Amino acid sequence: MTSKTPTSQPQTSQPQTSQPQTSQPLEASTSTVSTLNRQMLAILDFGSQYSELIARRIRETEVYSEVLSYRTSAEQLRQLNPRGIILSGGPSSVYDVGAPVCDPEIWNLGIPVLGVCYGMHLMVQQLGGQVERAERGEYGKAALLIDNEADLLTNVVDASTMWMSHGDSVTRLPAGFEVLAHTENTPQAAIAHPDKHFYGVQFHPEVVHSAQGSELIRNFVYSICQCEPTWTTEAFVEEAIREVRAKVGDQRVLLALSGGVDSSTLAFLLHRAIGDQLTCMFIDQGFMRKREPERLIAIFDNRFHINVEYINARDRFLEKIKGVTDPEEKRKIIGHEFIKVFEEESTRLGPFDYLAQGTLYPDVIESADTNVDPQTGERVAVKIKSHHNVGGLPKDLRFKLIEPLRKLFKDEVRKVGIAVNLPDDIVRRHPFPGPGLAIRILGEVTPERLHILREADYIIRQEIRRSDSYHDFWQAFGVLLPVRSVGVMGDQRTYAYPIVLRLVSSEDGMTADWSRAPYELLESISNRVVNEVEGVNRVVYDITSKPPGTIEWE
Repeated sequence: MTSKTPTSQPQTSQPQTSQPQTSQPLEASTSTVSTLNRQMLAILDFGSQYSELIARRIRETEVYSEVLSYRTSAEQLRQLNPRGIILSGGPSSVYDVGAPVCDPEIWNLGIPVLGVCYGMHLMVQQLGGQVERAERGEYGKAALLIDNEADLLTNVVDASTMWMSHGDSVTRLPAGFEVLAHTENTPQAAIAHPDKHFYGVQFHPEVVHSAQGSELIRNFVYSICQCEPTWTTEAFVEEAIREVRAKVGDQRVLLALSGGVDSSTLAFLLHRAIGDQLTCMFIDQGFMRKREPERLIAIFDNRFHINVEYINARDRFLEKIKGVTDPEEKRKIIGHEFIKVFEEESTRLGPFDYLAQGTLYPDVIESADTNVDPQTGERVAVKIKSHHNVGGLPKDLRFKLIEPLRKLFKDEVRKVGIAVNLPDDIVRRHPFPGPGLAIRILGEVTPERLHILREADYIIRQEIRRSDSYHDFWQAFGVLLPVRSVGVMGDQRTYAYPIVLRLVSSEDGMTADWSRAPYELLESISNRVVNEVEGVNRVVYDITSKPPGTIEWE
């Protein structure tokens, strides 16, 4: 089943990356930041959908940040020694029974605090003010009218747009607080206790809709918390290499390589740290895009001399999902089979001491599983990060984990990729989630339908690159539907499949909008697909945003 060089793909194709599982934010732990010789800001999460975004915005200022549970005690925070604390928004009302609260001793730490929306309400309530249901909620864009710049609003333009999302409002400020800004609907849109460095904003400065939100965050980070820019890509790479070498020593490391930016960056980083002690395993399930397996081996093994064990399992995976039409069932089968192949091949190639995974910070936030070996105290892998973490590793095949990227967000991983000389077309590669083409074929996956979609997808990517617009889109791909329609080609009627063209724009994949692609590009794609791909007679364009739709169709 194994060979060093992939043959050109016949009628079967590819799979890939991973999606995080949802769970609870991390409890405070000194383990994450104990190795970080740098300043940090702590974000206490009250269930906001934007907590991760707050962390990203802070890191964009080159200052390290972490998302912690709102249950984090003042003593735990004292040990972490953050330069500032941010209380996130959340779906609750502070006056509700059982609403989440932070440790009130936080207000005695002498550390600057910024409360955002719910976080502001909680600050006000715990310090003796009052929050009530607003007569009129405020949702969407609002002009921020500045009454007092203070430190928080320095260089924030008066009447600039900020994003509101609240049904409660502050009706009485605690002692020592003053109003910094208001909106037409909200008298206390930004507040401050200047002596204690407590600040609150009713809006969400972390979202892109807040025009001056990043400036406000920079003010809090630099002017109020007095931070310095120590969170840089270069510093991270140096630190990660030192940590990997110290942890691994002369032991062997196995990495499941997908070809995506996460696993590829990790491979380059680890190879720089430990050289030939690293073995990469690439399992070709048959759902990759045209020519990608060959290109992957050419880059890693041949060009950069990073050892890649190529596992050709195309027929095996295709047989497993034969006749399966339910998308979740497809995912599960592919995920479980991936684990079986991984187990077999790691045993054959081993033994290995460590499993390297491209775990990112959102994965860490969203998964409470630490899986600590009671004997060694090290994290061990019970799941392999492949297709949405479907399927666990056997109990007798638990690896110690090495996760150098677990402190990083996706955009930070790309910067690291550039720093370790990962080729640009991999660094800037469009996301290709889960089981690849298998979930872009609605209904049963067959060799014939794989071939159709693979060829159509290849043309789509070719035309987008020819138009020099590849990086204008977050994702660009085709979907094959399980229906046929009547067409006319020459003097003959056809009865063939449609290809759905999906081009979307997004910042982080959490939300997305359909792209207003030039008509000329749409026309060239359509003409080539219907003329060059046998079995297709129609191309349609998906103009659905996320929400209500998703980026992928399955």
